[in-house]
Amino acid sequence: MLRAFLIALTGLLLALGHVATASSQESTPAPRELVIGTKQAAPFAIKGTDGVWTGISIDLWQRIAEKLNLKYRLVEEPNVEGLIEGTAAGRYDAAVAALTITGPRAEIIDFSQPFYRTGLGIAVSLSAPARWSAIVNTMMSFGFLQAVGALVGLALLVGLMIWFFERRRNEHFGGGARGIGASIWWSAEAMTQASTGVRSPITFAGRTLAILWMAVSIIAIAVFTAGVTSALTTRALQGAVNNANDLASVRVGAVAGSATIDYLTDQRIKYRGFPTPPDGLKALRAGEIDAFVYDKPLLAWFVLQDYSSSMEVLDIVFDPQNYGIALPLGSPLRKDIDVVLLDTVHSDWWKQTLFRYLGER
Repeated sequence: MLRAFLIALTGLLLALGHVATASSQESTPAPRELVIGTKQAAPFAIKGTDGVWTGISIDLWQRIAEKLNLKYRLVEEPNVEGLIEGTAAGRYDAAVAALTITGPRAEIIDFSQPFYRTGLGIAVSLSAPARWSAIVNTMMSFGFLQAVGALVGLALLVGLMIWFFERRRNEHFGGGARGIGASIWWSAEAMTQASTGVRSPITFAGRTLAILWMAVSIIAIAVFTAGVTSALTTRALQGAVNNANDLASVRVGAVAGSATIDYLTDQRIKYRGFPTPPDGLKALRAGEIDAFVYDKPLLAWFVLQDYSSSMEVLDIVFDPQNYGIALPLGSPLRKDIDVVLLDTVHSDWWKQTLFRYLGER
């Protein structure tokens, strides 16, 4: 009887174990399908005509998802603001495109480790600017006006000093306003090496100052002329925009809502906003703006695809930026994604990916 009781008890325990195991398996939910936001930002996120997504960021996410056994589906957003807001609100489990890591964005969402370091670039038209336009731009530049002001100021100062030395012994420079006017006119005449018959100083101090002024003015005029000639030649050969500092004096375009706007605003550079990069590049080609500023790799891609014969991207990078994967605040995926991402960007696969899309070795 004892043996029968033990056998029955053992069978009961085994049965209960199977039931508990089955119940546990039934209660474990299947992995949830993640919703991943993206937007077209070639060459980082490219949507083909068949609806299939490719690109640097998309390929990177696919590799991460494979490593972590994540199921997901891509949802397209028309603009960056939609990606940021959707991720912050939890509509997206992650956002993958060409998203710049910034302070304001990091306040409402989390970012993965950076996977691409770049900066802003400038696209300009290859059409040579009109000569009159180059001359006007040079004449209105701060440096030119500053140089003219310095020359005029020196001429006025020397004229006043000549009047002070000559006013009592030289009747031509004597008197009040008439004498001051004659002195300033003589100073301008000496500076330009022109001769209009104006009498010269006769006092020792006046003649000494005149000799010094003639020598100094020759040098000043030569330097001024060389500077203007060099500026006009540079603008004629290279165009009105050669670096980021030139943006303050030309018509600038940028994508509304992009990180580029933060830079232009901080630098007090006036700009015209466009919905997309192609819209801005069309305006550049039409002559409505003089320069278009955007993330350099994206800008280079657009120009290479559609505008290689009419515009170029300057060989400069400014305002360094980092691209990352956006996640909701406190996302449990962040650490796992960072681990795989860091391993990936130091692999040969990543080097081959960058070379395939950007030609970078």
